[in-house]
Amino acid sequence: MSSQQLGSGPLHAAGPGPRPEPAGAGDGAAAPSPPARFVGWLGGLGGAAAGYGVFQFLFEVLPDSLSGQLAKYLIAGVSGLGTAAAGWLAAALLRARAQRPAYGTASGSASAPAVPAALPQVCHDAYAALVEQVTVVDDPELGRLTGWAHSLGETVPPRPTPVGTAYGLHIVLDLGVPDGRLRAGDLVDTLWRLRLPDGGWSARSQGLQARPEITALVLGALARAGVSEDRLAPEVARCAARFTPDGDPAGWASVHVVTTVLRGLLRAAPGSALLPELREAVVDGALDDPGRDHLRCWGYRLRAPYGPPSPVHTAQAVVALDRAGRVLGENAAARAAREDGVRWLLACPELRHDVCGDLAHLREEVRRPRADDPTRHEVLNVRHFTAAWVVRALLTPTAGQVARADGLEEAWRERLAGAVAAVWAGQSGGIWTWGPGEQGAPRQPLWMTYQGLSALRAHAVSMYRPGR
Repeated sequence: MSSQQLGSGPLHAAGPGPRPEPAGAGDGAAAPSPPARFVGWLGGLGGAAAGYGVFQFLFEVLPDSLSGQLAKYLIAGVSGLGTAAAGWLAAALLRARAQRPAYGTASGSASAPAVPAALPQVCHDAYAALVEQVTVVDDPELGRLTGWAHSLGETVPPRPTPVGTAYGLHIVLDLGVPDGRLRAGDLVDTLWRLRLPDGGWSARSQGLQARPEITALVLGALARAGVSEDRLAPEVARCAARFTPDGDPAGWASVHVVTTVLRGLLRAAPGSALLPELREAVVDGALDDPGRDHLRCWGYRLRAPYGPPSPVHTAQAVVALDRAGRVLGENAAARAAREDGVRWLLACPELRHDVCGDLAHLREEVRRPRADDPTRHEVLNVRHFTAAWVVRALLTPTAGQVARADGLEEAWRERLAGAVAAVWAGQSGGIWTWGPGEQGAPRQPLWMTYQGLSALRAHAVSMYRPGR
């Protein structure tokens, strides 16, 4: 049975990407401008008037030799109808152009947040939601646990998990907690208590075997919260020893897994000997896309079969390689690959970049043999907030440099503005929602809110110009 049949193959599209309401849509939409009203009247009346005028003119000038009055009526009538239709279509086109909304500005800022201080309000609402739904559990074996489950609003009694709590900690650090209702120290202690008996961390669906992508996620959050490198070192060493091409071939073949481990260890252990190997694996796993001028990009796998070119995995690779270049030092092959990845993202052929296919949410599965029964597979469902990843990739220093060097600054602004608009459209009350899940209920995963907030904050900082 092929990998596609097993479900470990190509990405599954999770419905269309987020679609923000066009400007002026819905209640309270502004009335059409005077030019739009005029061309609307012209389309409804002017076409008919023009057609009647042509009919009258031809009927008067056509000679009587055209086999009688019937031929004159037919020729004049057809010409009049054709003129009326052309006039109506021209007026309709003018009306559509006069009423067309704008989906970005020349400065590259998204069109969605029109109210001053809108982003601060979103951050305030996100913090309030975290405070309201934080869970405190007194576990008889692990002690007090403070954090979040994988998603907000879970119907079963929530219990802190490593993934939910790690992303919650990231959000708290991003927002800069304004009060003592959420304490980073409590979240750090909880993550240490959730460590598996043999070390490391795993997702809720992965059981009691540590997995490198979850371990690296937690280690990165702990390092960002200020945990010392000495305290993290034993867990970093265990993660590196277990994550080998022979010991975890499925992980080493996954762009998501390798780039997640790379980003996490760059935070937790910038001197790790594993980092150059991970970078090399990402570079070697790039593929050539004949559909976009043979630019290099990434599919969902780093080994054949690579899968189709994927915007979200290309963005993840660009972000990871950009960070690695700053920490490990520049590498010519890695730089060339990530520059091509940026050019590939900028080569999106669609006209609108807030709802284009390059921003569609995607879902994939990472399958590994179970430790207790190798004939069965452990399945990690991975969902990708593509628009947020594209924003982060286009805000890397590499992207700006490529856009300036290649004369693609306008394309860069348009695509960045579209991706930011798509990210903004996905939130409500400071929380991002993934569409209907397997049971039909929408989910509010902590990772999605973290990625949405992180993308919007990074964009806001990049657009800030003192004195302007």
